Amino acid sequence: MNRKELVETVAREAGLTAAQATAAVAAVLDGVVTSVARGEKVNLPGFGTFELRHRAARSGRNPQTGEAMEIAASDAPAFKPAAAFKQAVADR
Repeated sequence: MNRKELVETVAREAGLTAAQATAAVAAVLDGVVTSVARGEKVNLPGFGTFELRHRAARSGRNPQTGEAMEIAASDAPAFKPAAAFKQAVADR
């Protein structure tokens, strides 16, 4: 499912116009991105949790040359699905 299909589903299920559904989906996604970027967890019961995870600096190897290199520390968004979400997927 892409963004357009998600908007169409939200519009149909919630009885909204396409413009209203587009605004609603954009607001939800913008809220999640903004909150996670600030380091806050976004918990949606029954769906899952979005959070920011820190990756420590580490040693690695260049796959082309085999040369040792340092990989810088970084922050990355992460998603942990709720038990209900996992169960729904497992039961399909």
